[in-house]
Amino acid sequence: MIAEIISIGDELLIGQIVNTNASWMSQALGKIGVPVRYVVTVGDDGEDIKAALAVAMQRADLVLLTGGLGPTHDDITKKIVAEFFDSPDMKRDEKVLEHVRNLFAKRNLVMHSVNEDQASVPEKAKVLWNGAGTAPGLLFEHDEKLCAVMPGVPAEMRFIMNESLLPLIRERVHDSVILHRTIRTTGIAESALFVKLSPIKEIEKFARIAFLPHYAGVDVRLSVQSRSQADAQNLVATAEKIILEKGGEFVFGYDDDSVEAVIGRLLTERKETFAIAESCTGGWVANRITNVSGSSNYFDRGMITYSNAAKTEQLGVPEEILIEHGAVSEQTARAMADGVRRVSKTTYGISTTGVAGPTGGTPEKPVGLVWVGLASPQESLAKKFIYTQDRLVNKERFSQAALYLFYQFLKGT
Repeated sequence: MIAEIISIGDELLIGQIVNTNASWMSQALGKIGVPVRYVVTVGDDGEDIKAALAVAMQRADLVLLTGGLGPTHDDITKKIVAEFFDSPDMKRDEKVLEHVRNLFAKRNLVMHSVNEDQASVPEKAKVLWNGAGTAPGLLFEHDEKLCAVMPGVPAEMRFIMNESLLPLIRERVHDSVILHRTIRTTGIAESALFVKLSPIKEIEKFARIAFLPHYAGVDVRLSVQSRSQADAQNLVATAEKIILEKGGEFVFGYDDDSVEAVIGRLLTERKETFAIAESCTGGWVANRITNVSGSSNYFDRGMITYSNAAKTEQLGVPEEILIEHGAVSEQTARAMADGVRRVSKTTYGISTTGVAGPTGGTPEKPVGLVWVGLASPQESLAKKFIYTQDRLVNKERFSQAALYLFYQFLKGT
């Protein structure tokens, strides 16, 4: 069984709303062994919806549509899909109608006639119960293929998928397991990682591999389709072993891991703490750290010492260092890390100071330059990184550099 997703709505095409539904459905279907081969987005136009549906029903066994089931004039999906499956006549579903009335009563809202229309369903469709909203899902079957129509509201779509659709699909899927494993790396560019892991065919004997670069690093996704969960896990484990042997020094986690969460686990295990003094990142590192639940166990404080005066007054950075070497320098980064560690009385101190851009750079200190400082009970050090001209991209990469340097230090690498 292969699937296709059709997302309906002008708001998706004009970029007003990000299509998170398609990615969630793809993941949910993949977990039960149904690969999604196509994802199509169409506007609120009847002919376009019919054309997309005609193509999808030819090339997929399962078609999922979301959007356009609301009560207003631009919600045309139910009517159009019913016409496509030659089921224009509607019948009133009393159970759905009672559910809609109860929802309005509980919220103390006036129910209009257009809301009653949501209980009208095509005669050839099976109702997919929507306990999270007013519009039911609809399931059509044609030539042993399935077409499910669901609301575009994410919570309602997920309810229908989890409660009705996924169990039904599982019954039709035999001897197929799809397994994905994401290996998270940072500190190495995509091209360099590709060369390091080559020849790729050695890995793809066991699993398909994809490189997914982003500003904070490169994710390596392994994918396997097999007849059993155990066999799929063995294939992924074999491919992963090869990757770790070739490029394990750049791997910091798996799947949904973030480097800040991994750091948190290490510090919690060791009962150690840290604080950070940020200049060019403006609190970005502290924000990432505090996004992790439980960070109060190891994170003491974040100080944004943006000006030279703040660096001197709050961290005790000597004025002579700032005069002789400047705010963006190895010496200042080390002094900032030492200072925030001393002030906060933590195990470690981290610092960032750089030129985020797009202005302010010089030939000696170009835009994209950042110094990351680190202080421990035994030593202090600083490392230089140079990135791009884009200010916001630089701030993200600066924060990743700071966290990854800290991670490397904690791991002894």
